[in-house]
Amino acid sequence: QVQLVESGGGLVQPGGSLRLSCAASGFTLDDYAIVWFRQAPGKEREGVSCISSSDSSIYYADSVKGRFTISRDNAKNTVYLQMNSLKPEDTAVYYCAAKVTCWAKAFHAWGQGTLVTVSS
Repeated sequence: QVQLVESGGGLVQPGGSLRLSCAASGFTLDDYAIVWFRQAPGKEREGVSCISSSDSSIYYADSVKGRFTISRDNAKNTVYLQMNSLKPEDTAVYYCAAKVTCWAKAFHAWGQGTLVTVSS
């Protein structure tokens, strides 16, 4: 069964850090580009970051550039999103998804999401 599972969300104070994980089962994560999305209440889904299958291309939304870092551990079949200097506006449900390329429209797999709340 093709599946992605996110973890690592939680409550953190402004300026704090969290590391989200996106673990794959049923397929090899390295064969796909992995995208992190987020959706805050009442807002549209926003692409946060993407790492290509070859790791040759990494993209970040302007809103997180310099604060978030995407990486992958092929041995663990897992992609990470390290989030530093968190702001209240980063509060959202974060999802990971697998696509053939970062710009492909079709998705191979989606996760169920993990909630990140940035609040004092």
